[in-house]
Amino acid sequence: MNRRVVITAALTGAADSVGKSPHVPVTPQQIADDVIAAARAGAAVVHVHVRHPETGIRSRDVALYREAAGLIRASDVDVVLNLTAGMGGDLVVDDEDPLKPVDGTDLVSQHDRMPHVEELRPDIATLDCGSYNFGDGQALYVSTTAMLREGAKRFQELGVKPELEVFDTGQLWFAKVMHAEGLIDDPALVQLCMGVPYGAPADVGILQAMVNLLPADAQFTSFALGRDQLPWVAQSVLLGGHARVGLEDNLYLARGVKATNAQLVDRAVTIVESLGAEVATPDQAREIFGLVTR
Repeated sequence: MNRRVVITAALTGAADSVGKSPHVPVTPQQIADDVIAAARAGAAVVHVHVRHPETGIRSRDVALYREAAGLIRASDVDVVLNLTAGMGGDLVVDDEDPLKPVDGTDLVSQHDRMPHVEELRPDIATLDCGSYNFGDGQALYVSTTAMLREGAKRFQELGVKPELEVFDTGQLWFAKVMHAEGLIDDPALVQLCMGVPYGAPADVGILQAMVNLLPADAQFTSFALGRDQLPWVAQSVLLGGHARVGLEDNLYLARGVKATNAQLVDRAVTIVESLGAEVATPDQAREIFGLVTR
């Protein structure tokens, strides 16, 4: 069991969730406000995507990241900033012509997934560790081994900690390969993403197996989707890990009760403390994860 737990708040994500809950933050100011509330509730790390302010659709606009990060850094809360670098991997294949991308495709090079990381130098940025079928239909997420090596090397040069987003066991295998090649500095930081169709199911036996495969001395955190999110806090902590909650992965505090990010963090704090563990501060999270001091 982990006795000092880092809680990450994943605030908004990239899914089409804005119309499903009034609490999903959209504008840079709304995102910054949610960061502040989540940090005050007990989150040491905040995981940030940005969205188009008028439509709420996911975005890779560097200006939006710049505005959100500026507001967060100028606030009166201390928090570890984790920016997604996974946007730009979406490929939707045409039914008739598989070589023809269709609406919903946003597929760019590894270099073009990272301009906001290059400019803003967050504490952490995500690196999605493989390609996979993304739900039903014709959607794929594309992240090749060459892309991953390029991204890991550049993160290393920038002094940005990669959070290795692992959606299945083969992706964990390759994360270990990058670690063995010296592309991932110790301690490796691994996010075990459970229950995302069609990656690893949200099954505690599978989580245990993946924990057993982690690189030596790695730190891991884990999350599951929807109604599994809050119980998964306990699962992850009991197996020695940290926890992630937030509206990116779950919109509800209880059946029929729409949550805010701060409420989900507060509930995670209650779960962690009820297990006899301590919630880590941002400074403790920096030490645990081996983050570069800026």
